[in-house]
Amino acid sequence: MQKNPYSIAFIGGGVNSAIGEVHKAASQMDGCFKLVAGAFSTHEDINRQTAEAWGVSADRVYGNYKDLLSAEKGKLDAVVVLAPTDLHEEIVVAALKAGFPVICEKSLATSVAEGNVIAKAVEETKGFFCTTYNYTGYPMVRELKQFIEDGKLGTIQQVQVEMPQEGFMRLGANDEPPKPQAWRLKDTVIPKISLDLGSHLHNMVYFLTGERPTRIVADEATFGLFPQIVDNVGALVQYTNNVRAQIWFSKTALGNRNGLRVRVYGSEGSAEWFQLEPETLKTCDRYGSVYLRDRTGNVKVANQQRYNRFKAGHPAGFIEAFANYYRDIADCLEQYFATGSYTSKYVCDLKTSQEGLAMMEAAAKSAKSQKWEEV
Repeated sequence: MQKNPYSIAFIGGGVNSAIGEVHKAASQMDGCFKLVAGAFSTHEDINRQTAEAWGVSADRVYGNYKDLLSAEKGKLDAVVVLAPTDLHEEIVVAALKAGFPVICEKSLATSVAEGNVIAKAVEETKGFFCTTYNYTGYPMVRELKQFIEDGKLGTIQQVQVEMPQEGFMRLGANDEPPKPQAWRLKDTVIPKISLDLGSHLHNMVYFLTGERPTRIVADEATFGLFPQIVDNVGALVQYTNNVRAQIWFSKTALGNRNGLRVRVYGSEGSAEWFQLEPETLKTCDRYGSVYLRDRTGNVKVANQQRYNRFKAGHPAGFIEAFANYYRDIADCLEQYFATGSYTSKYVCDLKTSQEGLAMMEAAAKSAKSQKWEEV
């Protein structure tokens, strides 16, 4: 079944959330989806304001996700779960059992155990499920993936990937302290920072190299204004095929708004991509030559029409990358409705989402044991 656009509802993601507006804009940018219903917030005023702002009919706005799943059965092509990660297991399982395809904001859940419950529901219902990891939607990240697949870097040896932020340290006007959402200030089996940032780094390494983590040694620290939670993590990771990785993610790295950077080193060359300069991919060969590529250069992926909503020199950014990912999800839904399953080189599937939880849980265990831990 090919449908354009697919009708979706949001569970969570109201106008007061960190991600709602981004998902709304990205999902509809290329005309693949239309937001027609929602249980945007448990607060009635936020729910109403969100519906009014986004043009969702009042009779398709619900006070909780259970009412939405009941009333919208047979009317939607998918639900998008944007609620806090602590609630993912409960909501995703309920949506799958009610027969809805599910698009879930990362991270999959808060623990391996919760992820396994979701996996069991997917298996039992034969339902559609994917997780959104939008940084892999950047054209030059996809170009780097193709570059690696084509063997241009030779045998991959090392990956260094980092995601420093400053949100738990930076003061606002009049020395006002940061005010994160309450659910982000409660660590459980896996620290929230590892679910929020670390899972992105796991996904990026797998996306680019296809290698899977086997063991990890990690350090966790608290430097910021919230002593009850971990806010800085560094780790060494061993991957399949003898690949080594160094990862660092932080919410107390002053001067970094969102410094996602990935460096890949191989036997024939290296490559680097930086999220604050997303249009450029830097590569180097064994002879010391350095090249900068953008969408107009010697590229195989980034010059495709779908990645060039406007010509190079007019930078595509975070929301466009997210829109690229949503377009991939639409392709996956088309496959699923036609065959009952889907495959994609770009969309994060259940196995990879579970693996991210396993890696972050092993990191938390290692930080306590101060030893290498198996993933």
